[in-house]
Amino acid sequence: MQRYFVDNKKDNHFFISGEDRHHIVNVMRLKEGDQIICAASGKSAVCLIAEITDEQVKAEVVKWEEATAELPVRVAIASGLPKGDKLEWIIQKGTELGASVFIPFAASRSIVKWDDKKASKKVERWNKIAKEAAEQSHRQISPEVISPISLKSLIEMSKDYDYKLIAFEEDAKVGESSILHSTLNRIEAGQSILFVFGPEGGLTEGEVTRLKESGFLSCGLGPRILRTETAPLYALSAVSYKLELMR
Repeated sequence: MQRYFVDNKKDNHFFISGEDRHHIVNVMRLKEGDQIICAASGKSAVCLIAEITDEQVKAEVVKWEEATAELPVRVAIASGLPKGDKLEWIIQKGTELGASVFIPFAASRSIVKWDDKKASKKVERWNKIAKEAAEQSHRQISPEVISPISLKSLIEMSKDYDYKLIAFEEDAKVGESSILHSTLNRIEAGQSILFVFGPEGGLTEGEVTRLKESGFLSCGLGPRILRTETAPLYALSAVSYKLELMR
């Protein structure tokens, strides 16, 4: 059953317009009487298409879903701006694995330079990728992708998180794994964790020092050195395994 994130809800009805209306009518070719799933404010419901007009689709709630596909903790992924479409890959696959927010930041070794003139379209595309991945993976929320920020702003933002970890390849080289393991043992449902990953060249010693001085802990992600687009997926998988499959 097709899932849509809907902002417009009144009483027992959802009102779907724009690209989602087009998808329902012209791509899926659904009719009045067909069922879809509408998600809003962290909840989702099976709905009956009650009316289709040129402007919108009106869907009536049949039953609210009790099960959730969300991780028991809020996970933020902060990525040093990588080359090409790697960030899009991180957003798509990270959404499927349960991330709550994506925070791109300008790292010292980021080759890509952020163009403010193209900012709005780029961030809009990233959020669309997250929304489509969230619908595909049957999530109740669509993760937010924010506009790239500085390391200073990232440190300021980190104050809102219960746990803060840096994935640092130098720790992986010496076989450090206890920090990630102990953090996932301590974190409780409803809490939050922020992971920071460097770009292709990794984080500099200076960046790691600044983050540590702001309460971050440095950890390795197993004995192998992971690419910038692989490391966030490893971390999210570890969170899911420990907090969902092992409990």
